[in-house]
Amino acid sequence: MKNKLDDRRDNVDKIQYNIDKTILNCELAEELIEKTDDERMKRELTEKNERRKSALKHMKKEIRDEAIDKQNGYE
Repeated sequence: MKNKLDDRRDNVDKIQYNIDKTILNCELAEELIEKTDDERMKRELTEKNERRKSALKHMKKEIRDEAIDKQNGYE
């Protein structure tokens, strides 16, 4: 059985898709926070958005690294 080769050609696209979805989820959560009177929901959504913002920082670093590697031919 052969090991599957590491095909990274679409990593930048996949990471960008995840960044876009995370930003959209943050925006939707912000809209819900503004509309709801439920303090527990507001707190939970705010906490989720904080985690999302942290994840975005990591994804943006990862996409930069992948873009550089892609430009360099994944050497």
